[in-house]
Amino acid sequence: MNKIRKIGIIGAGNMGEALIAGFLKSKAYSPQDVYGSEIIEKRREYIKNTYHIECFDDAKKLVEHSDLIIIAVKPYNVKDVLESIGKKITAEKTLVSIAAGIRLDFMKKNLPEDVPIIRVMPNLACFVREGMMAICPSDNTPKEKLEDVEEVLSLLGKVIILDEKYFDAVTGLVGSGPAYIYLIIEALSDAGVRLGLPRDVAMTLSAQTTLGAGKMVVETGEHPAKLKDKVVTPGGTTIEGLIELERGRVRAALIDAVIRASERAKELSKA
Repeated sequence: MNKIRKIGIIGAGNMGEALIAGFLKSKAYSPQDVYGSEIIEKRREYIKNTYHIECFDDAKKLVEHSDLIIIAVKPYNVKDVLESIGKKITAEKTLVSIAAGIRLDFMKKNLPEDVPIIRVMPNLACFVREGMMAICPSDNTPKEKLEDVEEVLSLLGKVIILDEKYFDAVTGLVGSGPAYIYLIIEALSDAGVRLGLPRDVAMTLSAQTTLGAGKMVVETGEHPAKLKDKVVTPGGTTIEGLIELERGRVRAALIDAVIRASERAKELSKA
């Protein structure tokens, strides 16, 4: 059995809620096993009423009850959180941060030196347990604690261990990536409506098509270009659509979006 029996999530914004929802949907954790903390009263009451978990107004209370503490606040709030909980967190607990751009050495400087720290970059799909997460441990994190956290996070999707030097790139691709896909789904749906489909039908067709295409890449392991060629037939409809996408520089625009988001993550680390 995993040693992490109680999970606390500091910050109940969109990503914090996604983590809470994912853990509860996994059935491995019940509402009595998951805690939240949130300074905004309206949001705190929403989390309590929606997920039936204890949601504190003070992060120090959460630390007392939790084995695994996940910081899910905005990057510019991380230092304040660390200063608040620093005297409460011990080496028996494990700290995870999902804040973009906040490096391990920054967290180590603001916590007792023996606290195990793991940096994680997840995405919003943790809400439906289809997230993608990159994780990187501090040098003082025992192997067994890393394995425990990896096992727990695997309840929310796919986990990969990466060197921290890749995290800015991961932030631009994994952390921000769902927003790009949502934009694509919305555009496909708009096209369907333009062609006369009802909005709800167009949205379902677009979302399921996107989901199926991604699953094909993950489950077959084939290169997307090879799968793309299986859809394209000589002189058919798909090649005409692909030509329009190339004319619109869709490929280049997506590449530029990931690069710019990655650069912003690097900027946040220096703020």
